[in-house]
Amino acid sequence: MDILTGKTLLITGGTGSFGDAVARRFADSAAKEIRIFSRDEKKQDDMRRRYKSAKFKFYIGDVRSRESVDSAVRGADYIFHAAALKQVPSCEFFPMEAVRTNILGTENMCLAAIDHGVKKLVILSTDKAAYPINAMGISKAMAEKVAVAAARNAGETVICCTRYGNVLASRGSVVPLFIDQCLKNTALTVTDPQMTRFMMTLEESVDLVIYAMENGSPGDIYVQKSPSCRIGDLAVALKSLLKSEIPTTITGTRHGEKLYETLLTREEFAKAEDLGEYYRVAADNRDLNYDLYFEEGITHRGEYSSHNTDILDIDAVKELLLKLPSIREAIGRIT
Repeated sequence: MDILTGKTLLITGGTGSFGDAVARRFADSAAKEIRIFSRDEKKQDDMRRRYKSAKFKFYIGDVRSRESVDSAVRGADYIFHAAALKQVPSCEFFPMEAVRTNILGTENMCLAAIDHGVKKLVILSTDKAAYPINAMGISKAMAEKVAVAAARNAGETVICCTRYGNVLASRGSVVPLFIDQCLKNTALTVTDPQMTRFMMTLEESVDLVIYAMENGSPGDIYVQKSPSCRIGDLAVALKSLLKSEIPTTITGTRHGEKLYETLLTREEFAKAEDLGEYYRVAADNRDLNYDLYFEEGITHRGEYSSHNTDILDIDAVKELLLKLPSIREAIGRIT
């Protein structure tokens, strides 16, 4: 990427699935330095050994700590902020931990980026931030609000957000669980077969964040147009690919889960700009003097959710799954 030539990129939560995908993408780029910021020294050491590149610099720290954030941000040109608590049930039981990491951690990143003159900070968010019903979604919705508010007074630093749905085969997601259950020949556990989720690959999630980095204006939120699938169909497709005949057990919805996810609320979708592969929701840049503004009514067109996007059938789900290295590796183990 030309934009990173000679520049320093910082990735918070950089040892996670997204961080590793970004590292693979830019390992051979002309970037001067790629900084990996996370709390996990073991994963950092694994990453260091895997890439064996002087371009990579590793920072142990926590986004909750402004001091450790400042150390990593100083001298960075661009930041992808991916550090977050993402597990819905865990956040339900420990909501203040979600507040400290997802909200206050995002505030720390915004303030540090502004103080140190970072060119652009891209905050990674989730579909669960739209119409949030669980602690994780509420904390990420507030993180977006923190980012948009900071963007209004960020000077030369551009702060924007991306929001995306389920990333296939990312750590903690359902696909690795299903693969493990098939290979161990145990029952495959499905919460609700009719539950729908947006589907995108790790590479697509990286593409979205790069697009925001190259094109984002202060306070923008970018969403990729993504298909979805029913969790029941995902289970059937995966069992077919792995030639598994294990039974499927319906476990019921977990704490804080929705039947379907929303990427754009009704209000956001009404003003979203269609960019082809993506939607852009611009920040509302009015101030508090509402009486100075006159608004015409806008036509609402519903929300953009995993229930009303293109829902993949089983064959299409299988085609999508075959793009994943973990699926191909699992197939190789059984043939």
